[in-house]
Amino acid sequence: MSFQNAFLGSLVADAISMPVHWYYDRNKLDRDYPGLSGYSRPKNPHPDSILWRSSYNSTEPKSDILHGQKKYWGQREIHYHQHLNAGENTLNLQLSAELYRQIILNGEFSIDHWLHRYAEVMLTPGWHNDTYIEEYHRAFFQNYGKGKPLRSCGVKDFHIGSLSLLPGLLAGLEAIEQTEPAFLMECALTLVRSTHDDEKALRATTDLVRILIHLQQSGCIQETVEALPLPGISSKNLRKWASLDDRLVVGEKLSTACYLPDSFLASVYLSWKYHDNFQSGVIANARVGGDNCHRGVVVGSILGLSTGIPKSLLVGLKMMNRLRCDAQLVERPQLLKRAS
Repeated sequence: MSFQNAFLGSLVADAISMPVHWYYDRNKLDRDYPGLSGYSRPKNPHPDSILWRSSYNSTEPKSDILHGQKKYWGQREIHYHQHLNAGENTLNLQLSAELYRQIILNGEFSIDHWLHRYAEVMLTPGWHNDTYIEEYHRAFFQNYGKGKPLRSCGVKDFHIGSLSLLPGLLAGLEAIEQTEPAFLMECALTLVRSTHDDEKALRATTDLVRILIHLQQSGCIQETVEALPLPGISSKNLRKWASLDDRLVVGEKLSTACYLPDSFLASVYLSWKYHDNFQSGVIANARVGGDNCHRGVVVGSILGLSTGIPKSLLVGLKMMNRLRCDAQLVERPQLLKRAS
């Protein structure tokens, strides 16, 4: 199996979760998106939106990242991703795809080259059409606006969104035939440390990379969890929880919110339970609500690497065109062609 599958899986899971992202009232999620089973367009109003109490003050050109979306901040019930269409990806996964393409086009991963490109696209009006920009982006560009060098703009942040770019990174490195495990881990930690320099984020980074590397050999998340020592993850608990309703496990036993390590454990639980069915797993992740887009990076990458991705979900994924890569549709797995 290929890291290309993990990357595609992360994109698909994010796009499916996008319209129900940060719904914490699951009754309202069911009311607004009954029978969620694939890609949908987001709807306003979003009953759980907190944009009305969010703010970002840009005082320098190097910190102006809201652009035309600024007018929606401070308003109630605005959907975080209101301008995206069905099958489109949220900002973090758009960045993951940009990193993937940069690695292939440059023939290497360089953190300095990436941070320069990150700043370039975030400061370009219209590069993305997403309304919400996470805290870590805002903090990074406030530091950049104050004159800090790009390598010094990251902050301590332990949200699961810290893992968003990892599948794109691994797939890009694989495409240029850089697959030595120690090198992959070094690149992953360097990438995450540049924006989320926090012990919990780096722990989750290490665990996800170890899981994905091991999955290339075992092909099964259940066997992988049994084989790897993963701090805070008990296969005994996962087996017990697998018989329960997902909304009981992710919502009562584990938080639906973005904070690590609970959000990572919730992602591994969903991957464990739906180990043999990609579509069921990513739909279940979306339906439990909360920070399902960023949990989806973990669930989608694990299940995509384990099982492959249904052709129908690739056809509906808008990012396939933006990547400017064709899909080589084989039975299992579906792979992105290496760019020429």
